[in-house]
Order: sequence, then structure tokens, then C-alpha cells
Amino acid sequence: MQQSKLHSTKDNLQVLFEDNHLIVVNKRPGDIVQGDKTGDAPLSEVVKEYIAEKYNKPGAVFLGVVHRLDRPTSGIVVFARTSKALARLNKMFSERETEKIYWAIVKNTPPNTEDTLKHYLKRNPKQNKSFAHIKEVPDSKKAVLHYKILKKLDNYYLLEVILETGRHHQIRSQLSAIGCPIKGDLKYGFDRSNADGSIHLHAKKLSLVHPVQKEEITIEAPTPDDAVWNACN
Repeated sequence: MQQSKLHSTKDNLQVLFEDNHLIVVNKRPGDIVQGDKTGDAPLSEVVKEYIAEKYNKPGAVFLGVVHRLDRPTSGIVVFARTSKALARLNKMFSERETEKIYWAIVKNTPPNTEDTLKHYLKRNPKQNKSFAHIKEVPDSKKAVLHYKILKKLDNYYLLEVILETGRHHQIRSQLSAIGCPIKGDLKYGFDRSNADGSIHLHAKKLSLVHPVQKEEITIEAPTPDDAVWNACN
């Protein structure tokens, strides 16, 4: 299956930033960040192998998972290399002290050139899906994002998305709710899947204060190598 070729290994890992405290990688679509019921090798184990080999570490490698991306998406994932960095990064991410910028490709014309979307998302664990409601419903969580059209492609639109909240499948659900499901995202209403099982949602840029050195760092991740993404650059 084509998707298996995309999976990261310690030899093809796309490392965007690394020091003694953290390592930031560009996740390929198809990678899972942390182990799940599928039993597939997670990205966290690939990064551990990379560190063990590069730094000749004989024992167990410490690696903390700070946040996750959905399996079919791509882009920036941050891991902590020390427990001190993990605690500080966890606090930073949970308190929204980072700025995350995503790129999404949609087929339908968005209602506005730029806009703020506010919904209440209710998660259905059995379907592994979040449903967007205009008004608050029981067990829902408020979701806010900002989008703008960056580029009109031949058959699609490239959107920049900035999250104000971080909810389950937030971008996928909210864009679907305005009639703009992400390319390849069958779960949220796109009409066909991508051949490799990916969706065209990419964690493009991340700005944060380094958990130890206290300096602001900004990291950007190249988009996957396919015809539609390549037309965006």
C-alpha cells in the first residue's frame, strides 16, 4: 500500500529542530504519534531509535509526547527529551501559550475571504468524530479558529488556519460545518479519499518560548511532496 512508504523510520526522519531538551519533527501522513490499538510503530518510537543511534545511548531513551496530530495529517510534532522540558511544554500547550498555524486545502469556496469560526463541538467516541453545533449542547466544548484564504488553486483553495482552542478534530469539523471539508477527508464530508489515505491538513508553523533557554523559537515544516501541496508553495 502506498501509505506504508510514507511512514517515518530513524533513517528518513524529518528533524526540524533538536537540542538537549526537545526535538521537533515533520510528521508524515500515516504516522501515528503515540502507540494505539493498531499496534503500528508510533512516531515516538522512531524518534527514540533516532536519538539512541545518533547519540550512542545504550539504555532506554527518555522521550515525552507533548501533543498529537491526527494520523492522516502531516506537520510539526514536538517531543521533550527531558522531564523538565516535558513539564514546561505540557503547561505551555495546555495554557495555549504557543501559536500554531495550519494549512488546509478545501475544494468549495469558503463563505468569506477570512473569518473567525465559533462552534460547540461534541465528540462521539464510537465514531471517533466531533460534531459542530452553532449553539451549546450538552457535553460540548467551545471551539474557535481563524481562517483566511492564502491562495486560489486550479480546483482548490489553500487556507491558513490559526487555532484559538484545541479540540478533537477541530479544524476538520469546523471547516466541514461551513461546507468546506478538507481534501481527502471522507469522515468529514469530502467526496473521495486521497490515494495514500492522507488528508490535506498540515501543521505548518509553530512559535513557542523554549522551555529551558526561554528564547522564542519559530519552526516551519515543509508540506508533503504531492502535486496539490506543491502548487501551494
